[in-house]
Amino acid sequence: MSKNPFDPLTTAVLIVDLQNDFLDPKGAYGRSGTSNPDIAALPAKVGPLLAEVRKAGGWVVSTQFTLVPGKNGEPFISNHLKKLRPFLTKGDFMPSSWGHSLVNELQPADITIEKVAYSAFYQSRLDFALNRAGIKTLMVCGIVTNGGVASTVRDAHVRDFHTITLEDGCAAFSKETHDVSIASLETVGEVMSIYDAINLFKGC
Repeated sequence: MSKNPFDPLTTAVLIVDLQNDFLDPKGAYGRSGTSNPDIAALPAKVGPLLAEVRKAGGWVVSTQFTLVPGKNGEPFISNHLKKLRPFLTKGDFMPSSWGHSLVNELQPADITIEKVAYSAFYQSRLDFALNRAGIKTLMVCGIVTNGGVASTVRDAHVRDFHTITLEDGCAAFSKETHDVSIASLETVGEVMSIYDAINLFKGC
């Protein structure tokens, strides 16, 4: 962050999709047997950073993948997602449900945003909320690196937010995919370890 003076009060850790339906064994993905150890390990990695963020007066923002229910509660699911994850069904990722919620280890979030596409900025109130809170720097973590994380970081970049991708705070379903995505995100913003991010907040 050499080019950008660090101010914890205008910095947020933006958590992408670390929700019960993705991570908990009783959630939608867990019930289907769709899991990955790198993804499952993320809450334990990110938790210590959030503790320092809160101490320093920074922000915690949770963006949560959402399947909007229609008639009779049947969710609107894109054709692409239906093919990729055919197990998704009524009640999964439903707003205000347990499965939709940020995992307990990372609670509470200061701002929670429903997310209906890869980018958390797409047709959401995220831009509005970040600007009202005076947030200028986003440290982005979550899942998956090549999907929600990458799309959100790129959209934040074009909106003039200072972006920092937390390389070990993100994961994908393969390490190769994760590594390629992290390398590509270095072209639009900073990439940093959780350890270095913690030290930034501790040094305030």
